[in-house]
Amino acid sequence: MKPTPRVKVVRRALGFTQEEFAARFMIQNGTLRDWEQGRVQPDWPARSYFKVIAVDAVAVQRVLEGGPALVG
Repeated sequence: MKPTPRVKVVRRALGFTQEEFAARFMIQNGTLRDWEQGRVQPDWPARSYFKVIAVDAVAVQRVLEGGPALVG
Protein backbone atom coordinates (compact mmCIF):
# COMPACT_ATOMS: atom_id res chain seq x y z
CA MET A 1 0.00 0.00 0.00
CA LYS A 2 1.32 3.46 -0.93
CA PRO A 3 1.99 5.85 1.95
CA THR A 4 -0.43 8.71 2.50
CA PRO A 5 0.97 12.08 1.41
CA ARG A 6 1.71 14.35 4.32
CA VAL A 7 -0.73 17.21 4.63
CA LYS A 8 1.86 20.00 4.66
CA VAL A 9 3.71 18.54 1.67
CA VAL A 10 0.50 18.40 -0.39
CA ARG A 11 -0.52 21.92 0.61
CA ARG A 12 2.88 23.41 -0.17
CA ALA A 13 3.13 21.55 -3.47
CA LEU A 14 -0.15 23.18 -4.48
CA GLY A 15 1.17 26.60 -3.41
CA PHE A 16 -1.50 27.40 -0.82
CA THR A 17 -1.27 28.94 2.62
CA GLN A 18 -2.98 27.02 5.41
CA GLU A 19 -5.94 29.40 5.23
CA GLU A 20 -6.28 29.09 1.44
CA PHE A 21 -6.00 25.30 1.50
CA ALA A 22 -8.50 24.97 4.35
CA ALA A 23 -11.03 27.23 2.64
CA ARG A 24 -10.60 25.68 -0.80
CA PHE A 25 -10.99 22.10 0.41
CA MET A 26 -13.49 22.78 3.22
CA ILE A 27 -11.29 21.85 6.17
CA GLN A 28 -11.33 23.79 9.43
CA ASN A 29 -8.20 25.92 9.89
CA GLY A 30 -7.51 24.56 13.37
CA THR A 31 -7.86 20.97 12.21
CA LEU A 32 -5.45 21.51 9.32
CA ARG A 33 -2.96 23.24 11.63
CA ASP A 34 -3.17 20.37 14.15
CA TRP A 35 -2.55 17.80 11.39
CA GLU A 36 0.42 19.73 10.02
CA GLN A 37 1.97 20.21 13.44
CA GLY A 38 1.51 16.54 14.30
CA ARG A 39 -0.77 17.14 17.27
CA VAL A 40 -3.44 14.94 15.70
CA GLN A 41 -3.27 12.41 12.89
CA PRO A 42 -5.92 12.57 10.15
CA ASP A 43 -8.41 9.71 10.32
CA TRP A 44 -8.75 7.27 7.40
CA PRO A 45 -11.40 9.25 5.50
CA ALA A 46 -9.28 12.41 5.78
CA ARG A 47 -6.19 10.51 4.60
CA SER A 48 -8.13 9.25 1.60
CA TYR A 49 -9.32 12.79 0.89
CA PHE A 50 -5.72 14.04 0.90
CA LYS A 51 -4.70 11.29 -1.50
CA VAL A 52 -7.39 12.44 -3.93
CA ILE A 53 -6.38 16.10 -3.52
CA ALA A 54 -2.73 15.15 -4.17
CA VAL A 55 -3.66 13.36 -7.39
CA ASP A 56 -6.17 15.86 -8.83
CA ALA A 57 -6.81 18.98 -6.77
CA VAL A 58 -8.59 20.70 -9.67
CA ALA A 59 -11.20 17.93 -9.93
CA VAL A 60 -11.78 18.09 -6.17
CA GLN A 61 -12.29 21.86 -6.39
CA ARG A 62 -14.76 21.43 -9.26
CA VAL A 63 -16.81 18.92 -7.31
CA LEU A 64 -16.81 21.10 -4.18
CA GLU A 65 -18.00 24.04 -6.27
CA GLY A 66 -20.86 21.96 -7.65
CA GLY A 67 -19.40 21.29 -11.07
CA PRO A 68 -18.58 17.99 -12.79
CA ALA A 69 -15.38 16.20 -11.82
CA LEU A 70 -14.61 15.29 -15.39
CA VAL A 71 -14.55 17.56 -18.40
CA GLY A 72 -15.23 16.29 -21.87
